[in-house]
Parts: sequence; C-alpha cells; structure tokens
Amino acid sequence: MLDSIIRFSLRHRTLVIAGTACIVVYGWILLRNLPVDVFPDLNRPTVNIITDVRGMAPEEVETVVTRPIETVLNGMPGITHIYSSSATGLSVIRAEFEWGTELKFAKLAVSERLQLAKNRLPQGVSPFLSPTSSIMGEIQMIGVLSKEGKTSQAELRTLSDWTIRPRLLMIPGVSQVIVIGGDQLQVQVLFNAEKLRTKLITIEELKDHVSKLSEASGGGFITKGDKEWLIRNFGRILHHEEIAKSTIGVHMGNPVLLNQVAEVQFAPAPKRGDASISGKPGVILMVQKQPQADTIRVSEQVDKALKEIQESLSADVQVEPALFKQSEFINSAIGNVVEALRDGSIMVTIVLVLFLLNFRTTIITLTAIPLSFLVTAIVFHFFGIGVNTMTLGGLAIAIGELVDDAIVDVENVFRRLRENRQREKPRHALQVIYEASSEIRNSIVLATIIVCLVFIPLFALSGVEGRLFTPIGIAYVVSLLASLVVSLTVTPVLCSYLLPRVHLKEEADGWLVRKLKSLDKRILERTLEHPLKVTAGSFALVGLALLAIPFMGANFLPPFNEGSAMAEVSVRAGISLEASSRLATSIDKALLAVPEVVSIGR
Repeated sequence: MLDSIIRFSLRHRTLVIAGTACIVVYGWILLRNLPVDVFPDLNRPTVNIITDVRGMAPEEVETVVTRPIETVLNGMPGITHIYSSSATGLSVIRAEFEWGTELKFAKLAVSERLQLAKNRLPQGVSPFLSPTSSIMGEIQMIGVLSKEGKTSQAELRTLSDWTIRPRLLMIPGVSQVIVIGGDQLQVQVLFNAEKLRTKLITIEELKDHVSKLSEASGGGFITKGDKEWLIRNFGRILHHEEIAKSTIGVHMGNPVLLNQVAEVQFAPAPKRGDASISGKPGVILMVQKQPQADTIRVSEQVDKALKEIQESLSADVQVEPALFKQSEFINSAIGNVVEALRDGSIMVTIVLVLFLLNFRTTIITLTAIPLSFLVTAIVFHFFGIGVNTMTLGGLAIAIGELVDDAIVDVENVFRRLRENRQREKPRHALQVIYEASSEIRNSIVLATIIVCLVFIPLFALSGVEGRLFTPIGIAYVVSLLASLVVSLTVTPVLCSYLLPRVHLKEEADGWLVRKLKSLDKRILERTLEHPLKVTAGSFALVGLALLAIPFMGANFLPPFNEGSAMAEVSVRAGISLEASSRLATSIDKALLAVPEVVSIGR
C-alpha cells in the first residue's frame, strides 16, 4: 500500500502540489480562527443552583433550603458530586456530572428534580439555575470610578447596573457580569409603629398593601360595532413619591396614605460588600465567559464595547478596562511557546544546513514542519480542539522529529540520484526516486509508529489530568503522523522537481559530517576496548539519577507569571463591612507604594 501511495504521488505530481496548496490555504484560515486559551477545556459538566432567601440566617438556609434540594438531587443519573454553601439569605449548590455529559441535558434533569423540591421549600422561595461559565471564567475585571469625586457612588452603581452590564451581556461568549461596590438605590418604607397602631393597621396589612402597589392588570375587553377595545388597569409606579401618596387602608371612613404612617425615601440599600480601584471607592464588574468561548476574542469585544461606552460618559466618570485581563496572560503564555516553536525551527534549519550543505535538500526537508502544523490545525478544527499552552507544547516537542521522516527520504533519494548519475546508462529520475523512497518506507513507518506508541499512556489519563495532558499527546501524534504522510507524498514529488538537475559534489558527505564520523569512529574504538568500564559508568550514572529523584520537587503545573497577583486577607469572623473596608484601604495604600504596582482592584 505504501508503494502505491508513493507511485501515485509521482505519477500525479501536479495534483499532489495543488492539493498541498489547498491544504496550506485552508489550514492557515482555520489556524487563524482556532479558539485560543491558556489551558484546554477543564470544565466538568456542572449545574449551579442559586436560591435567594433574604432574612434567613445561614443555619436556617441550610435546614430549610439547601438540604431539601440536595436530597432530591442525590441519586440522579450521571451526577458525581454535590457541593453546597449556605450564607446569610443565600444558598448556592453546585452539582457536578460525569465527563462527557451534555450540559443541556444535565440542566434539564436538574430542573425536573427542582420541581420535586418546591413542596419542601418555604413559600415564595424559588431556586434558579445560574448561567454556565468556565472554570477559568473570570476573564476580566473592570473598574468604574469618579476622577474628581463629582459623581456619587449611587450614580456609578446605577451606570454599571443599567448601562455597562446589559451592554457587556450582549457580547457573544459572555456568560455573566457580576457588579460589586457602589450604592445600590432602593425605595425604603420606614414605618412608625405608633402611627400604625393609631390607624388600626397591622404590619402584615401594611406589607400586603405595599407589595401590591405597583401592579398592572387586564380588565378584559369591550366590543362595540366592528371594533374592540382592551381594558387596561395601569398601576405601575414610576417614582417613589407616588408610593408615599398611595392608599394602604381606611380608618374611620377616611383613606390612610402611606406617608401618614411611614417615611418613604429613595436611598442606598444596606451594603453587604464594597469595592475600590487603586484605593479610591468605585464599582467593579467581573466578566465571566462561557466554557467554549475564545477568551481573547471575547476580551477584544469587551474592550471595544467599553471604549464606546466611555465616549458617551461624562468627563468625571472613568472606566478602567484592565484591572485584570486573562487575555494578557494568555498572550504572554502563548507567545512564549510560539517563541519556543520559532527557536526550535531555526535550530532545526541550522542543523540541516550544516549537515546537508545543500539548499534544495534543506528546503524539501523543512516543508514537513509547516505542512504538519497546518494539517494538525485542520484536525484540531474538526475535533473542537483549540490553541493553548498544552497543544503548542506538544508541537514544540515534535519539531525535531517532524523532519526525521523527510530527511531520511531526501538523503536516500539524493544518494541514489548521485549513484545513478555515475552509471554508464542512467535510468529515469522518477524511477530512481520511487525506488529510493520505497527502500526506506518501512523504516520510516516503523520508527514513526514506535514514537507515537510512547504517548499512548497519556490518552488513558482520566479526570482533570486527562483533560489537561491529553491535548499534548494529540498534538504530538497528529503532527507526527502528518509528517509521515508528507514524507510519502509531498517529499518524493519535491525531490523529483528539485534534485534531478542539482549540481553534485565529488564528496558524498559534507565537511562537518566527515569530521563527526571520524570522531565517532575514534570514540567507538576506545569504548569497545573497555566494555566493563563503560557499562559500570552507565550503571553508576543511572544510580545517581535514581537517588536524586526523592529530592526533586513535585508540582501539578509549573509556576506562571500572569503579570498580576491576588492577595487574600483573613480576619476574625464577625468583622463589620466598615472595619473590613478600612483594613483593606490600608493594604491598598501599602501595595500602591510599591513602584511596580500599576493598579489595584478590590
């Protein structure tokens, strides 16, 4: 079969060159559009269930909300772990499913189970599923602050909630935008118990009337002649002063207005959290992406949207788009690996030039590297694999071996053409190239398969380790197999175009190769004369290596320099928000005193 491939390629050289050109163009287009991230997709299918139960203590939330939901989720098909967190007025449950579970089916199954839990939950409590985000989801931290203090914290929070956040949620790939800090305005009804008692109105009656103030309802329709009119009861309240003038009951035949028994004000809600930008109070928006989204493209769209928003804001309001940007770390990490790929390719080129001492044979051999990379990009596209440090690392490891198959073929073809040139009746160059390629095909295939088998254990890894390291093996094996195909098809064709008329030197080997062969001969002569010493020295080196293993460090991943650092401060339980903010402000000032610190988001 391999002979047939070589024979077909040499008989249809134009077709092979045209097909290679198409692969180059198509692969380049796909390579530019592959999703880029720092790591492969490590997201186990996870469904987050959030329940808002304001007013309840953590113990009550755990008892009446979290546990009933956990009970109905237990035993679901495919579910592996259930994690929960109960805080003041909030229950968060995370249900993890087996790898390979379709997320939409997992959400559907959880929604069905939540229907069973509704009868066990307090009245008015309704859990909901949060938007799905990536494990590396927080891709950007955005700050909104007042330059000169002319804009209030309430205005900054309103701007963030109702202008910036909706605009960012419109961007494809954005899963959620969490707003922290500022003053969130609300209508507050501060009732007077004595006045309520005087008007003979209970607190429950007041609560019931106030909850129904801003309602709109339909009243059917009226038909007259050939026309029909809808009846609409418009009860929406558009200003807090309208609430104060609303009727909440009757006392001694007279209507009781809300402002007679309570004070109605439009004021900031009690804070449960705060934020600052470089020591100044402000609002922070945390942008989270969807699992399969391209971090860099999403960040570019976010920056573009923020630039448009900034142009429409007052001069006092400043939007800081890059308190933290994961895309900067990704560009740095990917750039480092790309530099390794570049440097490796240059080193391979230098070695080929020094050993072959022939421009044409070097060019033919080097074509295996870009062609293998582009074929790998095509495979990545169809299997949904993106560009990340792991896939690029696999390609970086494979660089030196991508040219092995081609160089063996080119060297043998070059040698056979030299011998054919020296014959009295030289044969046709295509026949010589076919026989030369056919001679070493078994060696090429066997060597490639053996190297690929080394990476097979990577595909057996499970869990996060498998999701993280399997792309290395995929990138390596795919690129190596692509180089094998190139050596059987493109390499013989290029040899047939470039080598038959090349000028052949008298010496078969270059100067460097002759020197290395001479050195190799002397080393072999010395070592073969002392086999016991060589063997003992080898065992001694192996023993030293084994002894050094226990003293080596162990890390799941090497340290990364993201260009940013996160500091977390732990204090005693029960600290107030004001005291916590004062402590954090002092830390901000200390960090800003460091010359290398550009900005801080808290």
